Amino acid sequence: SIESLLEVMGPRPAAFVKEFEPVRHSRRIEPLVHRWIRGRDLIALLLVLQRMLREFGSIEEFFLAGDDPSSPDVGPALDSFSRRALQTDMREAYGRRPPARPGVCYFFPQPSAGSACKRLNLFLRWMVRRDAIDLGVWTRVAASRLIVPLDTHVIRLGRCLRLTRYVTPGWKMAAEITASLRALDAGDPVRYGFSLCDL
Repeated sequence: SIESLLEVMGPRPAAFVKEFEPVRHSRRIEPLVHRWIRGRDLIALLLVLQRMLREFGSIEEFFLAGDDPSSPDVGPALDSFSRRALQTDMREAYGRRPPARPGVCYFFPQPSAGSACKRLNLFLRWMVRRDAIDLGVWTRVAASRLIVPLDTHVIRLGRCLRLTRYVTPGWKMAAEITASLRALDAGDPVRYGFSLCDL
């Protein structure tokens, strides 16, 4: 799926996003499908990313516009990030009457709605942490504020190790597992994510 999309975007994906024109590029993107994501959802995502780059210069700056560094974790910032992202005009992707909940919404969940925001927390991990695996290209979000990406293995081991009292996966469980890990390393609690999910 990634190769198919990158084939359309070419060797400079960021330049493609900046210059993206749905009328010109949609024909090659619309046939793409990955699980629940359809071509139209990818077109909408490209419109959102293009708006972020045009209005803020980077995804990081767009994120920071809704972040309060004094907040103990990134939950409120993710709420703002997703809410503002979905305010993008997506009629070029979905037509004049977009569906009530278009597929692009799956890219932008909100902690306040109970979502564990697995993909967004993974993205933040890659962008913020600096080690042999994570890219660490963002410089203004503290690793101490990250939330562990919640997958089936983190859920199972988190419960077995009594890192959480929650039974139902969601933001509260992810935040509580992270709080338990913060007791081991307050500066970088998410570092234990690999140990939990790869055991």
